Amino acid sequence: MGSLLPKAKAPKVNPADGMSFLDHLEELRWRILKGLVGILAGVIIAFIFSDFFIQEFILGPARADFFMYQIMPINAVDLSLISRRLPGQFFTYWGTLIIIGGILGSPYFVYQIWAFIEPALESGEKIKTFLNAMFINFFFLLGVSFGYLILVPFAVQFFTQFIISDVISNEFDINEYFVSVALWTLACGVIFQIPVISWFLSKVGLITPDAMKAYRRHAIVVIMILAAFLTPPDPVSQIMIALPLIILYQFSIFLSKIATKKRKKEMEAAFEGE
Repeated sequence: MGSLLPKAKAPKVNPADGMSFLDHLEELRWRILKGLVGILAGVIIAFIFSDFFIQEFILGPARADFFMYQIMPINAVDLSLISRRLPGQFFTYWGTLIIIGGILGSPYFVYQIWAFIEPALESGEKIKTFLNAMFINFFFLLGVSFGYLILVPFAVQFFTQFIISDVISNEFDINEYFVSVALWTLACGVIFQIPVISWFLSKVGLITPDAMKAYRRHAIVVIMILAAFLTPPDPVSQIMIALPLIILYQFSIFLSKIATKKRKKEMEAAFEGE
């Protein structure tokens, strides 16, 4: 005869509790493999649309009719690209499409890695993990867009038109061009992680908004020097590069304030619960 007493609900168990070091390594391995599947999918898409990515996306800034030159205060000229090595174009083709595929698949890869950092989360926390991953991806892709649409056109035209003597002509190796475009673009994606770094370091108490304010002048000087180095020697170009980075740093201070307040509330709640 069954018991008339209601059955007690089993408490929810965090799957991460009691996991051994090898279990964590196994989970990390599967997370990385899943993330690499996303990268592979991005590479496949890049090869499917290789003509567009090579002709319009990568070689776009090399042509004077690139659409961003119609917006920017730049008197653009066509680049002269040459291949000095026998397999030069072959390796450049493959390397470029792999980098583009990596960028396309990076959001899913970042999500998998971040899901490992916060393992075995409940439904509400899983949403939080998803939002954190999107937070990281948003600023990375925003930086990539800034690098490609703003920095690359300025830098390409600056180095193309920089001539120390009329007897020297600028003819750029295709490998150097593709590598430079990729590095400038990806570097901006990394630089635009400043708000992300500010947010998470403030949440753990490693930095404060007051400290960021104290070094704001130093940051602005570094930004202006970087803008002056990467742009033609005119104030309009330098401001167009420097202003978004200054705004980004100020936004990082704002996020640091929010994260610091949230951390204080969580610590106060933890002390009250003891």
